[in-house]
Amino acid sequence: MAQWSVYPDKEPPKAARELAAQVERDGGRVLAIYQEPVGEHWQIFCLLPRDRVEPSPYQRDLSPAHVKRLTEAVRKLDRFLDPVVALSPRPGVYWTPNGNHRRIVLEKLKAEHLPAILVVEPEVGYQILPLNTEKAHNLKEKSLEVIRMYRALAQEQASSTEEDWAFQFESAHFVTLGLLYEANKRFAGGAFAPILRRVDKFLKLTLRKGLEERAERAELVHAADEALGAVVAKIKKRGINHPYVKNYVLARTTPLTRARKTLPSFDQTFRKLRENIEGFDLGKVRYEDIQRASIMMAPAPSE
Repeated sequence: MAQWSVYPDKEPPKAARELAAQVERDGGRVLAIYQEPVGEHWQIFCLLPRDRVEPSPYQRDLSPAHVKRLTEAVRKLDRFLDPVVALSPRPGVYWTPNGNHRRIVLEKLKAEHLPAILVVEPEVGYQILPLNTEKAHNLKEKSLEVIRMYRALAQEQASSTEEDWAFQFESAHFVTLGLLYEANKRFAGGAFAPILRRVDKFLKLTLRKGLEERAERAELVHAADEALGAVVAKIKKRGINHPYVKNYVLARTTPLTRARKTLPSFDQTFRKLRENIEGFDLGKVRYEDIQRASIMMAPAPSE
């Protein structure tokens, strides 16, 4: 196995050597065992049997349009240049937390092997959000990935807390939004995200207990969204059909003003928000006001 190492004077650790041998047994080919240049962690550059590589369970949903564009580009160039990141959760199985679109492209092109940078430590799979740069996440994709990873960690790392995984989750509000998007893929997450970002914080509870608290938070947001939907329907019934209506109503009913130095709790915020929405004066809404606000305010994150 020494011939695989980029550094002939350094012996790769046992875990890297054993994983390299596994790749060969599985019908792949190890091209090099090397240390990446930042943390000097050992990694394996290899060709994996394409039919043994699967997306990680926390992977975002495929974008058919992106797959189509990428397939056409690879076919036109007649070459594949971008290895995927992979790991092996158990012998004979490989997951890619970064590269599922490329994996599908090679499947469509009937390639037998998939070029990969194989990470020795399988726990790196939980770094999916900072690792996945293949296609920029929109709000819904990121939130769904976070909640999927959260559920897996709640089973595998029962004693850890949300704060322990803050780097991987990036922001607490992605967890709550993930639950809402699971229940309704068309949920207006972009409209609620500015409020959620300010009051939704990582919990000190274990992940299993945290999931229960998150479900309660999601229900509070859902109740506010239902109240908002009723108000928006009445506004549209008056002939005002601007796409910014939801954001306009939320901007005028949010209990979080810029002048506030101390933020209310999550529960207080969304109970008050629902109360404000239900008491919103529809008679003061004018189309030109909504149009002006939509120009002055930055657009909501893409869903």
